Amino acid sequence: MNWEFDTSSPEKVGTQTNVNFLQSDDNIQWENTLWRRIDKGQPGALQGAWLITGRKREGVISERVPGVRRTMKILSGTQFQWIAYNIETKEFFGTGGGSYETVNGQYTEKIEYFSRDNSRVGARLQFDFELQQGKWHHSGKSSKGKPIYEVWSKRADLGI
Repeated sequence: MNWEFDTSSPEKVGTQTNVNFLQSDDNIQWENTLWRRIDKGQPGALQGAWLITGRKREGVISERVPGVRRTMKILSGTQFQWIAYNIETKEFFGTGGGSYETVNGQYTEKIEYFSRDNSRVGARLQFDFELQQGKWHHSGKSSKGKPIYEVWSKRADLGI
């Protein structure tokens, strides 16, 4: 395992660890923790690990390769989690997540946890989304109510 962030042990960031785990159809056990599968990646139009690689400002989309400050969003078939962190300074800036769905070009998140602001828990955020040349373009209003247009790229496509 390559440690890119760790909220409780930042000294692990940038290191590798070999891990032994047990896997069955619906469970993974690692050390003393058991994780249960909640979906099998379905329906999951956006299933995968994504990094933000662009934004639209004043009508112009600017894209970049992720630097040391990263925002990643991981989506299963029904659940999402975002994480903001810095791989150089080993800082962790926050996380949030919950359930999501994609229906007819609409991506809707229901926030179930948010490390920086518990008052946002329970909010539903709806965005227009489409996949363009393998990149996820999404637009709408942020959790603060401000207009956003973001471009996300799959980690695997970036070689990260």
